[in-house]
Amino acid sequence: MKPLEDVLVLDFSQFLAGPWAALRLADLGARVIKIERPHTGDLCRQLYISNLELDGDSTLFHSINRNKLSFAADLKKPGDRERVEKLVMRADVIVQNFRPGVMEKIGFGYDAVQKINSRLVYAEVTGYGKAGPWRDKPGQDLLAQSLSGLVWLNGDADQPPTPFGLAVADMFAGAYLVQGILACLVRRGKTGKGGLVEVSLLEAVLDYQFEVLTTHLNDGGKLPERSTFNNAHAYLGAPYGIYATADGYLALAMGSVNRLGELLACEALTAYPDPKTWFSDRDEIKRILAQHLKAMPTAHWLGILEPADIWCSDVFTWPRLLAHEAFKVLDMLQTVRRTNGASLLTTRCPIRVDGEIYKYNRGAPRIGEHTQQITSEFDL
Repeated sequence: MKPLEDVLVLDFSQFLAGPWAALRLADLGARVIKIERPHTGDLCRQLYISNLELDGDSTLFHSINRNKLSFAADLKKPGDRERVEKLVMRADVIVQNFRPGVMEKIGFGYDAVQKINSRLVYAEVTGYGKAGPWRDKPGQDLLAQSLSGLVWLNGDADQPPTPFGLAVADMFAGAYLVQGILACLVRRGKTGKGGLVEVSLLEAVLDYQFEVLTTHLNDGGKLPERSTFNNAHAYLGAPYGIYATADGYLALAMGSVNRLGELLACEALTAYPDPKTWFSDRDEIKRILAQHLKAMPTAHWLGILEPADIWCSDVFTWPRLLAHEAFKVLDMLQTVRRTNGASLLTTRCPIRVDGEIYKYNRGAPRIGEHTQQITSEFDL
């Protein structure tokens, strides 16, 4: 039995953060019903991260809405509202990520649904919380990254603020939302009472920076200083970074610069025995190391460093990773399909419970694909 079997989730959300949270619940066994507008559905159906689409919907939509059912309802129509209210009566969880006030306006805010079902766990994602001057600002990932200060940690010192190449604010907010939902479900199991779970993109990405932001708050307000060369962490000294070799790249984590000099036969590095200089002379050390590592292939350096227990690794491309036994043994991929045969190769749930890997072959639904089935099953 999967951990969340018999848990019914109504997913009112769109785009990434909310649907990602609902996806993880589905991966863990919950039955997730997307409540979508007739004809247009989740706007993410037409949100492309490339020009690739499958069966009329973006691959982004397919990847975060697999293993869900779709119930089409126009919440402005009394008949559709009644049917959705009946689903709310039966649901365990609601997930939504509209701007503050939208769900209240259509009659499905927290206070309204609590009167229908007091055991319900109501989970919502906003951009910046429900109060303050940014309350109505678009809750979009790049904007949240930019306002959070995160973008000043990436890239080299002479480069402009650099965002992550992933929607990290959305994904972390979704992950935190799942944590809150599960905590509320545990509490409900003890008390019988539901609850309201709230996460914002900004709070999620601020927590994501807890380590470095805490340093800033306790060192007199000193700003992070990105390395001018091979920056990988604004707060860590040399050798931390990725370096070019004769045939590829080598990643070096924390370690003794002096010891590296000895192992790599780089005499210039042995001139830095004091760990304080690994920070104060960070860029100079990195430049010396970078020049030295270009002389030989990555495998040569790994053959020296790994037996000496130096934290290092090759730097893989996706094709090299996918072909490697270390990836294959994870069994990380699955194929999902729509009822018409359209299929998508994608990742699986990364969580194992009691050693079991969770895979599903149900693809993302078409708009309203399961409306009749759900209407009949729940006697709507």
